[in-house]
Amino acid sequence: MKFSDFNLKDTIQDAVTEAGFTEPSPVQKDAIPLVLEGHDLIAQAQTGTGKTAAFGLPTMSMMKADGSVEGLVIVPTRELAMQVSDELYRFGQKSGLKTATVYGGTPYGKQIDRIKQASIVVATPGRLQDLLMSGKIKIKPNFVILDEADEMLDMGFLDEIKNIFTFLPKERQTLMFSATMPNGIRKLAEQILNNPKTVSITKSEKTNTKITQLYYVVQEKERDDALVRLIDYKNPDKCIIFCRMKKEVDRLVAHMTAQGFKVSGLHGDMEQKQREVTIRAFKQGGIDIFIATDVAARGLDVNDVTHVFNYHIPFDSESYVHRIGRTGRGGKTGEAITLVSPNELRTIKRIEKDVGATLVTQVIPTRMEVQNNRSDALISKIADTKVTDKAIELVKTLQHDLDIVTIAHLLASMIQSENSVKGKDTIGLGLEEIALLMERAMQQRGNGGGGRNRRRGNGGSGGGNRGSRNGGSRHGRNGRSSGGRSNGGNRSSRNGGNNS
Repeated sequence: MKFSDFNLKDTIQDAVTEAGFTEPSPVQKDAIPLVLEGHDLIAQAQTGTGKTAAFGLPTMSMMKADGSVEGLVIVPTRELAMQVSDELYRFGQKSGLKTATVYGGTPYGKQIDRIKQASIVVATPGRLQDLLMSGKIKIKPNFVILDEADEMLDMGFLDEIKNIFTFLPKERQTLMFSATMPNGIRKLAEQILNNPKTVSITKSEKTNTKITQLYYVVQEKERDDALVRLIDYKNPDKCIIFCRMKKEVDRLVAHMTAQGFKVSGLHGDMEQKQREVTIRAFKQGGIDIFIATDVAARGLDVNDVTHVFNYHIPFDSESYVHRIGRTGRGGKTGEAITLVSPNELRTIKRIEKDVGATLVTQVIPTRMEVQNNRSDALISKIADTKVTDKAIELVKTLQHDLDIVTIAHLLASMIQSENSVKGKDTIGLGLEEIALLMERAMQQRGNGGGGRNRRRGNGGSGGGNRGSRNGGSRHGRNGRSSGGRSNGGNRSSRNGGNNS
């Protein structure tokens, strides 16, 4: 099926084509025809499945751009409000459909002015309720969408949402999108929807099949070293690291900045202006690594994130799905990497069962493997580099005192010294040791528990356990223009000034 099969308005279809969308995702395929037919809708689908287009494209296709607010989208967080608004603006620009973003922490006046010019308002519940109850705005949208409804329930916005609907026209088309359907959401749906149709993405589609899911077993004290080593080895274009706590984000931002990475953080204690600056810098390439709590898991939409790292395994399977959904978006591939301690192995098996996917265990690369990876990339980069006139002059100058072979050796040595890999040689557990611990963990589970198994050996793990490495399973980027940090490639501009 193609997007052109939906018979969307020409200007909307043109925007879809320009965005490079051709085949709809499962939720888009099922939801768009029902919305175009005028039905209220309950759609259960995970983040990263294309829900914004699933409700945005059909509703905008039916809008008239008559100067009034025709669509209202209610979302749980400021970050998600900005992301949804940006995407809807992109789809509706050719149709003359303007969007207004409404959330707390910013002046009322500017937001009210934008609402007066908008066809679509994207709002968080608290600020929207304030504007409606104070009489500062009066809107009569034909289309009302609740996005991430379960998240709004978890955040305690149920009363605000119910109150908001008392200010909205009874004649409307209402769409509800939610990753899960707890009782509170079902009851709310009964109150605000009229004979809704239902779309539900099956469990096998909960995680994007284009995301490679890996996990590495390390001791608790090795997490920082393991993270740096994996980023050195994978050399991601753009990645997100998820932490459990705010203080963990701040500490890790400082640590990664000290290692020379271009990094910034996001958590709930940050001022709104700082949040916006940080997200914009990440989107535009000012920073390569984004460290965040789960506040960003549902609210950050960047299509070119190549890797997601779970510094700690999330507390529940739903959070895991939302986190890794930040990569592999827009039809692209991605990698989700989770660091786990030996006593968290049973949690990995539970997540596998819950999300219907296989998480593959691998071993943290050694320093030599990272060095070899960088050398391969460096050789490729040198071979592809264009010789400049200044370079020719430099070699001629050096030839006054040195022969050409010595010059080549000196330059190569200089590059290699800047390309050295820090840290201890081996980090984490080997495959054989992981397999043994996993077997014991599952036996304990079958026996109803028991004492924790102590890891044999030390943090470095013996060379025998490393013998089970399978080089063919590596996902190195040998074709990248730069193998690592500070080697004159695309990472040479890293500095500490982008730390938030």
